[in-house]
Amino acid sequence: MKKHKLPGTVVALGLVSFLNDLASEMVTPFIPILIATVLGAGPVVLGLVEGAADAAASFLKLWAGRYSDLRHGRRKRLMVFGYGLSNLARPLLALVSSWGALLLLRSLDRAGKGLRNAPRDALLADSAHPEIHGFAYGYHRAMDNAGALGGTLLAVAALSWLDWSVSEVILWSALPGVLVLLVLIFGVREPPRPAVEKKPQAPLAWNALPHNMRRYLWVLVLFTFARASESFILLRGNELGMSVVQLLLLWAALNLAKSGAALLGGRMADAFGIRRLSLVSWSGYAVSFVALGLVEQGNALWAGALLYGLLTGLGEGSERALISLYADECERGTAFGWYHLAVGLSAIPAGVLFGAIWHYWNAGAAFLFAGGLALLCTLLLHFWSFRNAT
Repeated sequence: MKKHKLPGTVVALGLVSFLNDLASEMVTPFIPILIATVLGAGPVVLGLVEGAADAAASFLKLWAGRYSDLRHGRRKRLMVFGYGLSNLARPLLALVSSWGALLLLRSLDRAGKGLRNAPRDALLADSAHPEIHGFAYGYHRAMDNAGALGGTLLAVAALSWLDWSVSEVILWSALPGVLVLLVLIFGVREPPRPAVEKKPQAPLAWNALPHNMRRYLWVLVLFTFARASESFILLRGNELGMSVVQLLLLWAALNLAKSGAALLGGRMADAFGIRRLSLVSWSGYAVSFVALGLVEQGNALWAGALLYGLLTGLGEGSERALISLYADECERGTAFGWYHLAVGLSAIPAGVLFGAIWHYWNAGAAFLFAGGLALLCTLLLHFWSFRNAT
């Protein structure tokens, strides 16, 4: 088999995601801390904010994916606008004084994500050879997590060595945000897509999607109820008495684990099969959240978070590569739009449910619930979604 290399556009898209997460993670780890301290709210509000922020962009993701299919040469334009909106809204979080303002800015950030994600994921598939789709998506997720690691470490350095306030760190996230747009505009090129006899009619109707994809998306919706926001891990650390710097270092270690595992997982997906690796990753999620549910002290939280990062990071690329496997070449944008829509619409009830279990019972019960549900989803993925799949 010929060994294919990652094309320049895929490499550039990885750098874009690295810089964007560098900016994002100078902000995101502070959100549960702001909610718990400055705003005086708890896990239910965190679940609402994080869920609403993702769900607010859900329909934008479907529209953007479809538009990028029907309009040749429009994937990059949507991405520029989406990354621009996010990197304008995020630094303004330094000025919030109410959870309503936080919700608005977080939703604008995610609206930008809604405009860019489906076209970006489709562009990755357009640019990479089919034999290395697992590696391409794994590389992209590795760069994304590496950016999260770098952004968190920058925040730690600014707080510890430069004696900056949280607001100053958030405001300075605008700088890597500018670099995101420069790399995207000058470093990413859209490859020509194959000519078709008529304008492609991407499957906007749910029933027009391939049968295997619909089954996969149904299970993924249920899995979203298990895959609670990782911000809850930080909230648990705050509950256990960890300092802000300790929480940021924990966040950095988590993203380092995910980054290394995602790059390895991409290679493994191409070698051993995308479906097999997805099952391994989802099983790992179940195991790691059960472990987090048993945590009662800071040291144990470190171990549980690292286990979570390693086991779930393996499948981050394969989860998206499955969509490129099921979708026709001229319909990738819309297929990824449905993927992001399915996950996004589940985000609000999933976040609120997790937060409510935490509030009315305890953190351990919430994590154990998520772990058990993830195990059920793994079984459904294997015995129902992947059954007779080609």
